[in-house]
Amino acid sequence: MDEKFLIHVDIAGKSYGIRIKRSEEEMAREAARQIREKLSLYRKAFAKDVDARDLLAMVAFQLSLSNLELEKRNDTDPFAEKIQELTNEVENYLQNK
Repeated sequence: MDEKFLIHVDIAGKSYGIRIKRSEEEMAREAARQIREKLSLYRKAFAKDVDARDLLAMVAFQLSLSNLELEKRNDTDPFAEKIQELTNEVENYLQNK
């Protein structure tokens, strides 16, 4: 059984408690680490007086773009449609032979 439990992750100097399944702990901690890493890169690239919320917004935007790119790359619908089309052609050929 994969019960949920509470973990704390640190993002932008603040601790957040989240309830997750034990099987998702490693991924959740890695997600928080990636956010901290990207936030640090933005802090280095911009003046230190930039508001943390603005930096977090840019991190969220960048991660969302990456997610959309992955979704687009993993879209198998065009391949499934082509496979079905070819399957139909083969079946028609074999039936008419």
